[in-house]
Amino acid sequence: MSLALYRKYRPSTFSEVIGQEHVTEPLSNALESGKIHHAYLFSGPRGCGKTSSARIMARSLNCEKGPTPNPCGQCQSCKDLVANGPGSIDVIELDAATHGLVDDARDLRDKAFFAPVSSRYKIYIIDEAHQLGPGAANALLKVVEEPPPHVLFIFATTEPEKLISTIRSRTHHYPFRLVPPGILATHLEKVCESEGIKVAKGVIPLVVRASGGSVRDALSVLGQLLAGAGKSGVTYEIAIQLLGYTDGALLDEAIDAMAARDGATLFKAIDRVIESGHDPRRFTQDFLERLRDLIIVGAVEESASQILREIPEDQLQRMRAQASIIGTANLIRSADIVAAGLTQMRGATAPRLMLELICGRILLPSSDDVGLISRIERLELRENISVPQPVAVKVEAPKAAPVKESTKEVVKEEVKVPIRAAAPTPNANKPSGPIDAAALRRFWPDVIENVKKRRRLTWSLLSSSAHVLSVDDNAITIGIVNAGARDSFTRSGSDEILRAAFVDVTGLDLKIECVVDASANSSAPSTRTSEDPSDADQMSGQELLMRELGAQIISETKKE
Repeated sequence: MSLALYRKYRPSTFSEVIGQEHVTEPLSNALESGKIHHAYLFSGPRGCGKTSSARIMARSLNCEKGPTPNPCGQCQSCKDLVANGPGSIDVIELDAATHGLVDDARDLRDKAFFAPVSSRYKIYIIDEAHQLGPGAANALLKVVEEPPPHVLFIFATTEPEKLISTIRSRTHHYPFRLVPPGILATHLEKVCESEGIKVAKGVIPLVVRASGGSVRDALSVLGQLLAGAGKSGVTYEIAIQLLGYTDGALLDEAIDAMAARDGATLFKAIDRVIESGHDPRRFTQDFLERLRDLIIVGAVEESASQILREIPEDQLQRMRAQASIIGTANLIRSADIVAAGLTQMRGATAPRLMLELICGRILLPSSDDVGLISRIERLELRENISVPQPVAVKVEAPKAAPVKESTKEVVKEEVKVPIRAAAPTPNANKPSGPIDAAALRRFWPDVIENVKKRRRLTWSLLSSSAHVLSVDDNAITIGIVNAGARDSFTRSGSDEILRAAFVDVTGLDLKIECVVDASANSSAPSTRTSEDPSDADQMSGQELLMRELGAQIISETKKE
C-alpha cells in the first residue's frame, strides 16, 4: 500500500515548507543564532504546515550538528524525525483532544523533569492545543512558564484565541497562513511530474480551488484524482465530475444567454445542468463566482491575468468580450440577485425551482436605482441605436400614431449619416468677430436645439444640467452637474454631437471638453422647448426615462 500524497511529500526541512516564509525564515534565524525560546505557539488554518513545522523544529534542535536550520540527515536523531520516520522517544506528540484532562497534564508535568534519553532536548508537541480543558491548561501553566532547561513546548492550534491567555503570553506566537494559489499550483505540478502522471489543462486550478489554500487538502484531492487516472492521465471531464464543479462550457452558455437576454437558451442551460447530475446549489455558487470574475475583468481589463491567475488566457479573452457586452451595472445587479438567491437556497426543498426563479429575476428589468442604471448602460452599449422621439398626442389629433412611425424612420436615417459629412446650415445669427465664453452662453439655447435634432440622448444630458464654462483656441469647456452625467456624456460620443452643433450655430470647430461642475444645475439657463412640461427641472429619474427613452414602469399599474 502506497502512502498518501500528503504523507509522501511532507517536508523535512524548513526550505521545503511552501508559502510560509514569514514563519520559516525567523525560525531559521533563531536556530542559527542559538536564540531558542522554551515555548512556541503555531496557529493557522488546517493543512498549512503547523505540525510539520513543529517536527522540523524538533529535528533541527536535536541534530548532532545543531541547533541548526539545516539538519544533517545523517545522525540518529535526524533519521528518527525525518518525514514518515519512526519517531524519537524524546519527541512526544500529544493530541489535546484526547489528552486534555487534568490527570493528563499532571502526568506530563511529572515526566517533564526527567532528562531526555538520547537527545539534546525533550520536546512536547501538543496538537489542537485549544482543546485543553481549563484545569489541564492551568496544571501545565507552571511548567510552561519555567520548564527545566532540557524541555521545550510547541503548541499547534487552529483557534489560538481559545487557548488561555496565561499560556499564550509565555510563548512565541507564529501565525501560519493559507498558501497562495500560484505557489500551491506550482507545487502540485511538481508532484504530478514526480508521480509521472499526465494531468490535463485546467485540472490543477480545480484542485487548488477545492483545497481552499490548504496544502494537505490539495494533496488529498490530487491523490484521489491520480489514483483514478487512466492511461491518458487525469482528464478535465473526470476532474469536473469528481469534484462536483460546473463545466466551464455550461457557465459560458448561461452568461452568453444572460448577455443576450435570451430566456429560452438560459433555461435550456439550466435543464442541462440538472440532467447532467450537477447540484443546483453548486451551479449557483459557480455562476456567482463567474459573475465576480467578469466584474474584475471589466474593471482591470488587460491586467486581469494578474488577479485571476488560475484562468487560462483563452478563457480570459472570452470573459473580456462578455464583460464588455453585459456592462458593469448589469453584472453587479445580476450578482446581487444570485447572491440573495444562493442564501435562500440553503435548506430549500426545491433547489431547481429556486435556480429558475433566480434566472427569471435576472432577465426581468428592474425599476430600482441599480436596475435603471443597468438599463441605461445597455442603451449606451448599443451603438448606432437611437431612441424614437416622443410625439405629443393631442385630443383633436387622433392620427398621431402614423406621425410617430415616420418620425422613427427619420431618426434612423439621421443616425446612419456620419456627423462630419453633414453640411453646416447657414445661420444668419452667427457672430462675425471673436467669440468668448459670454457669447457662447448667449448662443447656448440655439446649440441645444441643434443637438436635439441630432440625438435626443445628448440633448437630455445637456438641456438641464450643463453650461459653457470657458473657451480658448483649442477647446470649449462644458460643465456638467455630476460625474455620472459626465461619464455618460463621454461614453456615448456626445462630445462629437455637441461639436457639430457648435459648428452649425457659431462656426467654431473646437474640441469639446467636459468637466464636473456642481453649479451647472443652478446656473444653466432654461433651454426646454414648448413640448416639455413646465416643471421639467424637477422631474424624477423615472419620469425622465419615461419621456426621453420611452421606458415604462412595470411595478405599478399602468395609468390610462
